[in-house]
Amino acid sequence: MNKTIKLLLGLLTVWPFAYLILFFVVILSMIFFAGAEPGAGPPPAIALIFPLHILTMLVSLALTVFYMVNVFRNDRVEKDKKVLWAVVLFLGNAIAMPIYWYLYIWKEAQPAIAYAPAQLGSANTSMWTNEARAERPAEEYVPPAQPPNWRD
Repeated sequence: MNKTIKLLLGLLTVWPFAYLILFFVVILSMIFFAGAEPGAGPPPAIALIFPLHILTMLVSLALTVFYMVNVFRNDRVEKDKKVLWAVVLFLGNAIAMPIYWYLYIWKEAQPAIAYAPAQLGSANTSMWTNEARAERPAEEYVPPAQPPNWRD
């Protein structure tokens, strides 16, 4: 996916949340600032909000389908988190979709890091071995003759 498609998908992903804020601003402004004249009919802002509302519902439905399919086809999502992401995207889509978009679509896959020997200050503890002990042959395990009596 190239960058322009990712940006377009990101804008579509943020739209339902932005529309929610716009919707509340328009509705609250109609309630508080519009003078109600008897028999005047609906305010003109309703003519703008209604088509946007229908469009936003269709966009949200399309994004839900897209992200559900993407979760199970995306190799960057760990296998044990695919079902969790599917549930989160379905239930909390306006909030979860931008997070998923950023983590798994916008961010590029990190290249594999070549192995380098660890230093004592590094977090790689697999290299913190005692070379003298590592060179000794492994001692054979001999089980005890009697199991311990833990009741005493």
